[in-house]
Amino acid sequence: MTDQAIPKGQLNAGRTLSGLVILFLLFDAGLKLIAPQIAIRYSPPGLGWPLDGPTMGLLGMLLLVPTLLYIWPRTAILGAILITGYLGGAIATHVRIGSPLFSHSLFGVYLGVMLWGGLWLRDPRVRALTPLRAGASA
Repeated sequence: MTDQAIPKGQLNAGRTLSGLVILFLLFDAGLKLIAPQIAIRYSPPGLGWPLDGPTMGLLGMLLLVPTLLYIWPRTAILGAILITGYLGGAIATHVRIGSPLFSHSLFGVYLGVMLWGGLWLRDPRVRALTPLRAGASA
């Protein structure tokens, strides 16, 4: 971890963005784990997944564990990488069945941008890996 001071506004923006993503992912994972019948009822038809209780439970755990890793600062980068993989599967599933592009297929992209954007704003390690500077020379 670097000793860089993060401006308070930037840190708050990162925490807010990350918090919104975390709330959504915890809700989604919790619904799949606690009330799979509701998750099944509101899933788009034709996903190609067996929408039964055990499958929903597995998907819920595959989302919950990386989300918990993302919450803890020490493992946030690992959590973000794993969540990105999960979102990639969701995007591929929606593209495969021909879901509407902007509302369904790209929703995982929007969530991923928020996920990494929040982490970029609040974690100097991520900013060091992906510097966004105007006029950067080679």
